[in-house]
Amino acid sequence: MMQQVRYVLLAVAVLLGGWIVPTQQAAADIDEDIALGAKASAAKERGEGCVEPTEVMRSQHMKFLLHHRDETVLFGIRTKKYSLKNCISCHVSEDQAGNYIRINSEGQFCQECHEEAAVHLDCFQCHATTPRKK
Repeated sequence: MMQQVRYVLLAVAVLLGGWIVPTQQAAADIDEDIALGAKASAAKERGEGCVEPTEVMRSQHMKFLLHHRDETVLFGIRTKKYSLKNCISCHVSEDQAGNYIRINSEGQFCQECHEEAAVHLDCFQCHATTPRKK
């Protein structure tokens, strides 16, 4: 019986490792040519970065978003640093007419990174894909 449990645990570990490691590696190998969005591109040109270094954001952004969600929903703590709204307002692009392009559209920041990393992007089933115009 114990031996069967060990085999099951080993199988689960192998399966999880097979799913997690390639995804993290894919996140580290994302092409730098993906459209960052107007504000993010301008910040990069000024030598400013995101709320965390690029490599940290590539591998940890989902943890930041989930932690921020929990803090907001469970405890009512609202901050901008790791909010999805803040990410979108910085990384969204505009078309030639000045209208926002949905962040999950083909060729846009979130969509392209998630496609490269082979990760399903489901945030925008509920959340807005563009910031509100001021």
